[in-house]
Amino acid sequence: MSPISDAGAPGEESAVVENLVTTIIPVYNRPQMIVKAVNSVIAQTYRPIELILVNDGSTDNTGEVLEQLALQHPGIVRVLHQQNSGAGLAREAGRLLARGQYIQYLDSDDWLLPGKFATQVAALRRHPECDIAYGITQLVNESGEVVNPRSKRTGERHDYLFPGLLVDRWWHTHTPLYSRQLCDLAGAWPKQRPEDWDLEARMGAHRARLIYCDTAVSCHLDHDSDKRFSRGNREAYLRDEAWFLPRLYDCAIAGGVTAQAPEMEHFSRWVFMRARHLGAIGETELAQCLFELAARASPRCSLKMRIAGLLSAVVGWRTLGRMAGLWERLSS
Repeated sequence: MSPISDAGAPGEESAVVENLVTTIIPVYNRPQMIVKAVNSVIAQTYRPIELILVNDGSTDNTGEVLEQLALQHPGIVRVLHQQNSGAGLAREAGRLLARGQYIQYLDSDDWLLPGKFATQVAALRRHPECDIAYGITQLVNESGEVVNPRSKRTGERHDYLFPGLLVDRWWHTHTPLYSRQLCDLAGAWPKQRPEDWDLEARMGAHRARLIYCDTAVSCHLDHDSDKRFSRGNREAYLRDEAWFLPRLYDCAIAGGVTAQAPEMEHFSRWVFMRARHLGAIGETELAQCLFELAARASPRCSLKMRIAGLLSAVVGWRTLGRMAGLWERLSS
């Protein structure tokens, strides 16, 4: 199936309720944090709203906490329990239950500011040609201090997701508010990481237009511990990226990005680096596939790519991947 659609089976989505905003929160073993996230949705000045909490196979008392939240907010909060499947599939389960004309995704450790829905729904109504409204996300530490009032590039105005998505995922999962129409068009959340980046790339392939709201709309909790990967997790993530990067490229091309764009050259260097990393862990076939993608993405790097291709034929991708100094000189 084309990565530009990845649609679920026809008829899976719920009927749309006009003006309703649906928030979907996947939860795994966060009984304390989820309360703050839920309260931030309930505190929205906008109505009507609904909130779908997806318990992704929690092994503690998270499921009980979610049921209590549903009892406290009848008619708004719904709870879905499922086996542990990861954040992407948990969000997908929530998406299929959603009834809102607008869709909000939120992680269980982050929260929304009270005027988010009112601001972003109003922006989408003023600009019916747009399917995504986004605003400023603040980066907050575990002590509650704002460490960056404009996290990532959420303080910048962009009209489209591409070409920026080729360089970085320049906002957070909770920064945008989506039209239901666009969510249905983009289709299903994947299991593989980075699942949110992949979904947004498919939205970008459809050239969805953005409307920027120059105000703070959400807060992202900065976890220092999340920045450290174990070796096994890092290798699994590299394999997921090998699945994701060709999809990102295809979506960028569909979204109108040309080989001459500076973002495409950045992307080529990124893919080239990941090919080396995969070679170093013995994933030689994946390394070769990404090498070919890197060469295709940026013809200007063709000489360096040819040198790397010749070396890989002589010494193999595992050896070449471990020759870090030589590789860095080739990719600089």
